[in-house]
Amino acid sequence: MSTKIDDQSELPKPSKKLMALQKLIGRWQVAGGAEGTVTYRWMEGGFFLIQDVDLLQNGVHIVGMEIIGHLRPFGEAESPALTSRFYDNQGNTLDYEYEITGNELTIWAGVKDSPAYFKGTFSEDGKINKGEWVYPGGFGYESTMTKIDE
Repeated sequence: MSTKIDDQSELPKPSKKLMALQKLIGRWQVAGGAEGTVTYRWMEGGFFLIQDVDLLQNGVHIVGMEIIGHLRPFGEAESPALTSRFYDNQGNTLDYEYEITGNELTIWAGVKDSPAYFKGTFSEDGKINKGEWVYPGGFGYESTMTKIDE
């Protein structure tokens, strides 16, 4: 039995959960506990979202990149969670889990339901996301992202 190369019906497609992150696509001005810009763009194929980061936080210039998507080891089904790994110019590698429900974006540090997370709400026009990073011990900060380019 052979499979035609031009038969696209059997090729995987990005999940609805991943496609919900479309709201993030574009360049955003970030204000609050971290200041600067972040840009979200799709990797070719649409299975991963890439975030480019250029922020100043607590006097430290952070330049980084994050890749967001489902884990799918070769030959296996994709994971149910939207996970990411963030790499920065300080040598850090940080893992997150993303979820968008309606106009609410949640990003957990590590895994879902972690005590460290961001929760923000998109404006009706989708051009502002306002929320707060929450950390154990009462630490955290408010954050507002305003879309400056599509």
